[in-house]
Amino acid sequence: MLKVLTKAEEQVMQALWHLHKKAGLKDVVEAMADPKPHSNTVATVLKILHEKGFITIEPIGRINVYAPAVSKEKYSQHSMQNLVQTYFDGSFSNTVSAMIQSKKLSIDDLEALLNQLKHS
Repeated sequence: MLKVLTKAEEQVMQALWHLHKKAGLKDVVEAMADPKPHSNTVATVLKILHEKGFITIEPIGRINVYAPAVSKEKYSQHSMQNLVQTYFDGSFSNTVSAMIQSKKLSIDDLEALLNQLKHS
């Protein structure tokens, strides 16, 4: 079972997923949005992500190389299921209804979803 990531952990994972390759600490920091966090902060978050099983660490000489152990797609699915369980009583129908009521989902979006369901 995947754990929920904190905002800082998710930002570091987004950077790793964006890189599409193994990366050193400097690469991860550079891939993050401005204002960039201090490299010590990112190193701490990477250690926590490793402890949670989200990344792998491969020491190469004196440098650690990091890579995602969990895909963005897998975490996205987990996050969506968690959101639906927590805020919409486990109902995807309630989730879609809330999005329509708040005008976050247009009729065109809904029709595209229905077409996707019909063809899957």
